[in-house]
Amino acid sequence: MNDTTVTLVGNVATAVEYRDTATGGVARFRFAVTARRWDREKGLWSDGPTSFYTVSAWRSLGANLAASVSVGEPLVVHGRLRVREDERDGQRKTFVDVAALAVGHDLSRGTAAFRRVARPLRTEAEPGAWSGTGSEAGSGSGSGAESRTEPQVGAVERAPVLGPAPDRDPWAVAAEEAEVESATRLVTVP
Repeated sequence: MNDTTVTLVGNVATAVEYRDTATGGVARFRFAVTARRWDREKGLWSDGPTSFYTVSAWRSLGANLAASVSVGEPLVVHGRLRVREDERDGQRKTFVDVAALAVGHDLSRGTAAFRRVARPLRTEAEPGAWSGTGSEAGSGSGSGAESRTEPQVGAVERAPVLGPAPDRDPWAVAAEEAEVESATRLVTVP
């Protein structure tokens, strides 16, 4: 397909709404993108006009987004752009939507800690599931011996347990320690 993909950098403007649907969950929110320009005369950065987009994220991206994002947070959104026109109250209005393919926090404006979510492993009842018997067509030797072990039905892949967030930024602590270490190090020149 000839979709127009865009990458937007801005802030979450509304609370993320999450709904379960027949085809999977969807998260929706409004996203504000403000252009900033350098004003040579004043020697300052100034804000330009703000554009608003409706961002939709489906399935696991939507669920993770709803659990991770709050109003005002800076994000980078990458997705398919769709412009639509509608008539409301006798006026023709233009709406710009983005179907998100990837969303992340803008790390140029802060830090984030990634946490992988636990998800169920595939079971034998699911299409494409690993059966491990070796008797399927194209399985190789057909001897029934496989180098991988079969996962247990209903087993869940566990994410590591995370403790509370540190009181101080670990990168700032490491930078301070490196600065102290370099200040106390003696250098001899031959």
